[in-house]
Amino acid sequence: MKANCVSFEQLYRYITNSMIKLGMPPDDASKVGHIMAEADLQGSDGHGVIRLPSYAKRIKAGGINLNPSMRLVKEKAGMAILDGDNAMGHLVMKRAAEIAIEKARNCGVAWVGSRFSNHAGPASLYARMPMEKNMVGIYYAVGGANHTSPWGGLDMLLSTNPIAIAVPAKNEPPMVLDMATTVTSYGKIKVKAQKGESMPEGWMIDENGNPILDPHKTDGGIMLPIGGYKGYGLQLMVGVLAGTLNGAAMGSDVIDGNADFTSRANTGQAILAIDLDAFGDVDEFKLRIDKLSREMRTGKKMPNVKRIWVPGEQSYEKRKTQERDGIYLHPNLLSQLDEFSIAHQMPTVLQTAST
Repeated sequence: MKANCVSFEQLYRYITNSMIKLGMPPDDASKVGHIMAEADLQGSDGHGVIRLPSYAKRIKAGGINLNPSMRLVKEKAGMAILDGDNAMGHLVMKRAAEIAIEKARNCGVAWVGSRFSNHAGPASLYARMPMEKNMVGIYYAVGGANHTSPWGGLDMLLSTNPIAIAVPAKNEPPMVLDMATTVTSYGKIKVKAQKGESMPEGWMIDENGNPILDPHKTDGGIMLPIGGYKGYGLQLMVGVLAGTLNGAAMGSDVIDGNADFTSRANTGQAILAIDLDAFGDVDEFKLRIDKLSREMRTGKKMPNVKRIWVPGEQSYEKRKTQERDGIYLHPNLLSQLDEFSIAHQMPTVLQTAST
């Protein structure tokens, strides 16, 4: 194991034990711990264990329900709306994905939206759940706080509103798109702050249009959408699908989960599962995806381009590397987690291998 690295099992155990210490039932803590550790494993380090202290603040302040009664409030053969009862978003979306997979097996396509959820980590992990069952998975979410405005406006009414699409392949890595509708995710800004690094120009501006480079000085800053006004349109429509359609918060109703630790968040998400078997031979489809991936990767390159990446390949490679060498945790993050562990009277993340 390399320096400042932990195994997946170590990290999973540490997060799970932390959640149990905070009062979460062991079975739920295990599910949350697995998803959060998987985030770090695949390189989504803005959505993994770095979020543990902020989740703990919301839990301790009563902003997250540790004993939820999730229930379906609307249901038809190919759809459902799941009320998460203010549970951890990881639990809500895992359950939503399970329902979507079950319904898609019967209907070919199934949509499950959520309301009264919370931040759930990387979008790709939920899109991957149907993918692992020979389905295409598509995930939409309203972000956990409003960090951006309508194109040309100053009122904070929109979030990063991510979308993820996961498509299985036969022999090649799966195609997995995971993107915020802003230039970057807010999790990456958190990582920059934690590492003591500056943000690149183009991520965030102030109300006068000047770039903000210090990730510690983002209050009132406006995160920029991808593609200018087109990205704003995408932000809005993803929010409609993930939030408004499901009876969840959108616009001024969104609670800032980074600053408000007591209010119940009505975070909206949605998962769409498409069963490949309903469309034809599954293996033939996967082989066509293999061929398409190779065409994308092996085409003629621009000068100074070493490799053309297919969506999902970099996280796939990161996952393989960190399964072998361990999950790297920045020293500043380890220090933060040490403080968290001491405050909660539990072993640090680097000690959990022996506990």
